[in-house]
Amino acid sequence: MFLDLNEEQNLIRETAREFTEAVLAPVAAALDRGEEQNLFLANLKKLAELGFMGLNVKADYGGSEAGVIAFSVALTEIARACASTAVTVSVNNMVCEVIQAVGTEEQRQNYIPKICGGEYLAGAFALTEAGAGSDPAAMATVAVRDGDDWILNGNKIFTTSAPYAGVFVAWAVTDRSAPKGKGISCFLVEAGTPGCIVGRAEEKMGQHASATNEVLFQDCRVPASALMGKLNDGFRVAVTELAGGRIGIGSLALGIGLAAIDAATRYALERKQFGQTISNFQAIQWKFADATTKLEAARLLLMNAAFRKEQGRPYSKEASMAKLFASEAANRACYEAMQIFGGYGYTNEFPVERYCRDARITTIYEGTSEIQRLIIVREMLRSYA
Repeated sequence: MFLDLNEEQNLIRETAREFTEAVLAPVAAALDRGEEQNLFLANLKKLAELGFMGLNVKADYGGSEAGVIAFSVALTEIARACASTAVTVSVNNMVCEVIQAVGTEEQRQNYIPKICGGEYLAGAFALTEAGAGSDPAAMATVAVRDGDDWILNGNKIFTTSAPYAGVFVAWAVTDRSAPKGKGISCFLVEAGTPGCIVGRAEEKMGQHASATNEVLFQDCRVPASALMGKLNDGFRVAVTELAGGRIGIGSLALGIGLAAIDAATRYALERKQFGQTISNFQAIQWKFADATTKLEAARLLLMNAAFRKEQGRPYSKEASMAKLFASEAANRACYEAMQIFGGYGYTNEFPVERYCRDARITTIYEGTSEIQRLIIVREMLRSYA
């Protein structure tokens, strides 16, 4: 793999960096406090207009067709400024990619351009349930055929962007007699469909500007054409798309970790104790050395996973390795940055406490660190079988 970015990838990264520094970074703290929600949504629209909502989507459907590496580096830059915006961009790209991969041509033409262009501020995944988190095959939501329609019933939780999503990619059991994981199908449910109800919002530790809600399906009737992909093949679709999403979340985590170390470096060069800046102390220097080394290793793991996906090669193990390492390294970097700030790091006068809160979830969503380890070992052992 050639490790340097090409001209287009560099341009996308620089565009993302310029936009985030000028537009996202100045309002990130206010968004975290629950203010300026309209501005958050307006910024999503601007990012769509810049082409960031469909980076690995064909131009035929309004995408940028820039590839997975461009997606990864762009998301890292966005997350350096605002993790809440970054997770929305990540999920939007995932929604577009899954529709492109398994949707009909009519579904692709109907939904992808609306997300890529900003007509829909977001797309959302309705997958996780109270009893089906790390084990999505255990979902209880059902879809029953009724003439030319399907009727969905069930409750989903932790749905990112639910209040302002234009369409939900929803999974439901369509064959209750099938073995676990074999009778699940995938549906496209438009926002506003009777029986599709956005429920209570979660009060979260971090990433406050990004809405996370319960979604209820109560006799939600959708046409047969809402089925996406093959009947009873939805679990495979979910597993495949989660692998790609891990590149996004790993890239997001990397961005938060880099932002934390940037802030701590600037502080260490100014803060004086014992007659000198604290950047002169070896104890501080080693924190920087260890954190930046691990973040760089995370970047390389992410580039490898993104490259393999872009080349059409197997990448599930590599995506899990990248997500596991990047999310853990980012959390460590954030807490080391807080330690360098001392007591100030624990206050909201500086952004490090927000970085710590925003980074924590990256070891949990899109598959916990524990699940990533299971995937890595499974794929490793499979190669010996």
